[in-house]
Amino acid sequence: MGQALGCVQVDQSTVAIRETFGKFDDVLEPGCHCLPWCLGSQIAGHLSLRVQQLDVRCETKTKDNVFVTVVASIQYRALAEKASDAFYKLSNTRGQIQSYVFDVIRASVPKLDLDSTFEQKNDIAKAVEEELEKAMSHYGFEIVQTLIVDIEPDEHVKRAMNEINAAARMRLAATEKAEAEKIMQIKRAEGEAESKYLSGIGIARQRQAIVDGLRDSVLAFSENVPGTSSKDVMDMVLVTQYFDTMKEIGASSKSNSVFIPHGPGAVRDIASQIRDGLLQANPPQV
Repeated sequence: MGQALGCVQVDQSTVAIRETFGKFDDVLEPGCHCLPWCLGSQIAGHLSLRVQQLDVRCETKTKDNVFVTVVASIQYRALAEKASDAFYKLSNTRGQIQSYVFDVIRASVPKLDLDSTFEQKNDIAKAVEEELEKAMSHYGFEIVQTLIVDIEPDEHVKRAMNEINAAARMRLAATEKAEAEKIMQIKRAEGEAESKYLSGIGIARQRQAIVDGLRDSVLAFSENVPGTSSKDVMDMVLVTQYFDTMKEIGASSKSNSVFIPHGPGAVRDIASQIRDGLLQANPPQV
């Protein structure tokens, strides 16, 4: 109805290209415009001024002969002041941008190895943006932003990289585990040494206490019982200790039968044997 009355509406963020008898005439801004079709005026087309995005997947090879797929995201828009250039000079804007992206990526990535490609993806994006800005400005387009959103190595290469990473982590874990076991063994040995040291101190104190007790017993017995010598007292103490030992052996559930001599002189024989054994173990110094 509007076109029949010679009026046309242009939406927001859009411009219309007006032609008169097939020749470019003017760029119509958003709003309502008179279009005297009877005088040869017509709308050749519309051009969006919104920011558009193009994702480009480019396969190339790195310096260390690894095939990767680089995914670039190009954000661009047409300039209102150059709408006629954007409308007439390019028939396939997206194809043109894609060609420039392919050219820059395939010229930049082969100079880098795989690790450097990941590290310098911002430099690659900047190189693509500069080349596109220089080329597309002649056609009335502005490059808003260029991003390298992904770098995908070959599947076999990714699997190998994951295995290398896993092996390195396992090696680190094994090292840490061995170090922990080493520390545990050292601490265990230190604990055993300290335990034996304290046990030795306890045994030494126990023996010292026994010696002191025996000495006090011998002195007290000699003083209270006239006519006894220290030798008689020691014989009695040794026999008493001997029978206490036999009692403990008999009370043990794991002990076997023990045969001891029995007779009127058995006690004296036992004392002599104990005394002789002690003398043989500690011979007198000459």
